[in-house]
Amino acid sequence: MNQNRTTHSNKDMNFSQEYSRILSAAVINARFRQALLSNPVQAVTTGYWGEKFQLGSEERKHLASIRANSLAEFATQLATPVSHASLPAACD
Repeated sequence: MNQNRTTHSNKDMNFSQEYSRILSAAVINARFRQALLSNPVQAVTTGYWGEKFQLGSEERKHLASIRANSLAEFATQLATPVSHASLPAACD
């Protein structure tokens, strides 16, 4: 298997896990949920009860583009694929 594809897949899986952690925190904590809906980047940067979220610059840009009134809307927009235009062609 191509090493670049493996690295790309692992990166996607890590971000998927981080997105799951973000959504889980939003489900169980109304304050974090409201912060996430009003300013996703700041909410993720601040973290939740000492938990920090590890996202790259592209994922932070993706968060910044989200405009949602509910967690369901937020999750739908979060699930929209992030552009990997900045990644090497071998990762496509």
